[in-house]
Amino acid sequence: MSTQSNQSSPNTLVSRGLDISVTVSALLFWAIVLYRSYTEGFLPSTVQYGVVFVGGIMTVYALNETKEAVEERNWIDGIVLLPSSIVLISAAVFFATNFELVYLQQQGYATEHQYMLARLIILSILYLTWREFGNLFLGLVGGMILYGLYGNYIADSIILSHGGMDQLTLLQTLVTDLGGFYGSLTQLTASWIAPFLLYAGLLFAYGAFDLILRVAIQSAKYIESGVAQTAVLASAVIGSINGSYTANAAMTGSFSIPTMKESGMSGHRAAAIEAVASTSGQVLPPVMGASAFIMASTLQTGYINIVVAGLVPAAILVACISIAVHYTAISDQSTQNMDFESFFDDALTTTDKIVETIRFGVPFLVLIGLLGVLQYTVTTSAMWTIFSMVAFGVLLPIIRAVVTGDSPVAEFVNQFWNTVHGFRRGAVILAPIAIILVAVSGVVGILQVTGVPSKIAIMIMGISGGVLLFAVLLAMAVSILMGVGMPTAAAYVIVSVLIAPALTNNFDIPQIASHYTVFYAAILAGITPPVATAAVVAAGIAEANFWRTCGAAIKIAAPLFVLPVAFVYNTSLVSFSLGLTTIWVGLLVLLGAIAIIYGLNYPFSLGFWQTVLARIGLSAVGVVVMVYPNDIVKLAGIAVFAAVFFGEKMLYGDMEKPTTGGAQ
Repeated sequence: MSTQSNQSSPNTLVSRGLDISVTVSALLFWAIVLYRSYTEGFLPSTVQYGVVFVGGIMTVYALNETKEAVEERNWIDGIVLLPSSIVLISAAVFFATNFELVYLQQQGYATEHQYMLARLIILSILYLTWREFGNLFLGLVGGMILYGLYGNYIADSIILSHGGMDQLTLLQTLVTDLGGFYGSLTQLTASWIAPFLLYAGLLFAYGAFDLILRVAIQSAKYIESGVAQTAVLASAVIGSINGSYTANAAMTGSFSIPTMKESGMSGHRAAAIEAVASTSGQVLPPVMGASAFIMASTLQTGYINIVVAGLVPAAILVACISIAVHYTAISDQSTQNMDFESFFDDALTTTDKIVETIRFGVPFLVLIGLLGVLQYTVTTSAMWTIFSMVAFGVLLPIIRAVVTGDSPVAEFVNQFWNTVHGFRRGAVILAPIAIILVAVSGVVGILQVTGVPSKIAIMIMGISGGVLLFAVLLAMAVSILMGVGMPTAAAYVIVSVLIAPALTNNFDIPQIASHYTVFYAAILAGITPPVATAAVVAAGIAEANFWRTCGAAIKIAAPLFVLPVAFVYNTSLVSFSLGLTTIWVGLLVLLGAIAIIYGLNYPFSLGFWQTVLARIGLSAVGVVVMVYPNDIVKLAGIAVFAAVFFGEKMLYGDMEKPTTGGAQ
């Protein structure tokens, strides 16, 4: 025992030292971010700030991942990781300290030493991309670099052929001109996305997500199918901030899926509900998996406009999924007879509930007020939201301790460390997102130089024959392929550059509608086989069949596959203002979506072929109502749905689940 203890002691000391270093570096990193947000005179150039940002977050990432490698005794990983991180950190120091020389005086050329550094940066980013996101995304980034270099070897008859880039031009595009990897997407991540992920880290540390789970669990006691609805609420809300349906399915699914199975739900349906909730959460305002900020920058409009445009589609999606989950739960006859109090070690008192509501509610109201009412910038709004979150997060528990007779000093110490943990958690959450967005920023640079977006537009027009419906379906298919395995923000960036302009320029579709179309389509990769990464993770947790999970997920989320087409044919559905037209169209589309959900998920008490015909007929009616841009046709379809709905109830006299039959 003594020998083992002595042998493990150096590793423990190194791990502790690295652990402290991660916390200190995270605090220093956020100090720079917040100070820059407050003064805007510090690092006034967004390009220079982007360079410093990459160096700072890579420092946190390198220390944190090295600590984990030491703890797991994975020396090979640590040995490879360290040089890659040192390259990016050193590059940030060099470019930041020599910014005027590199950015203002050397545009279009660089020294041989700078070119060598650029090569090392590319290799480092490729390695880190592979390390965080695997072979698929490495193939995308590496493939685009090879395409930039050797696209001239593609036959001229193939539309994606281009003139080619020599190696030095590629290095300038990606690194030395401080575009590419350090381009506008990286700068946007530093200025807009990073502060909101710090806010998310503080929410985690102060217990906001624990509160969300408590609310969801409590609601399960009063709502039939409430256990399943818990997964929808918790996973969707957390997924909106998380920014990755795959990671979210793993995080919230580890809790929600066993709970649903315990209530009597079959494994593949529990996995499907989690996969759908994690995927649909990516489109929920106000964060939308960090894509809202990028969309606002891309369309050069206010962030609040993007949020407003997403409200009606998100409401349609949430309502439909909740109804589908209800029918799925009653089909499995899952029970609500569970000990809901046993999920948590302690129960919240009424005072605790009031304090927690104020604690998390006021900072959120600050965010909404600054962005929506006072029209402050995203950076300034995020900064004051963070300050208010820290203030309320620390002070309210201290006040509660004074009132209840507990030690305010002990509570202050506890909340101080929670705050430190929140800053650290925010940096750790941000690091992999920053890596992928830096890589995507480089990809976008190559795409723009080689003119790929215009070539894709020509290709879509050629294949579709200029028919809008075919063009939209093709755009959706490409968007799904581009979204496979990607975090939401990265997927949106790619499809917004490649696909959205084709719809806008060739068919005069408003930009906001085009971008929402490809955005919604891209997240479908989470539940679309054969890859369906969210379904893969959820099925693994549930120990369920992957294909059955995908089938159940598609039935639950069927309107999500139709909404992108509806945006194109009903452009008022995504509008910068919530006018009567938007609300009216939204209501009609919602009823069409419910028809699809009812047709695919309701456990009819009919014969087999009658059930099949009912499902096909109602689904077809729902699609027409959602997509066809004519109110009379929509109302006629709704009337057909209403006749079937109430006719079935009158025949079988049950507004919930029939006593015989079942889902077929």
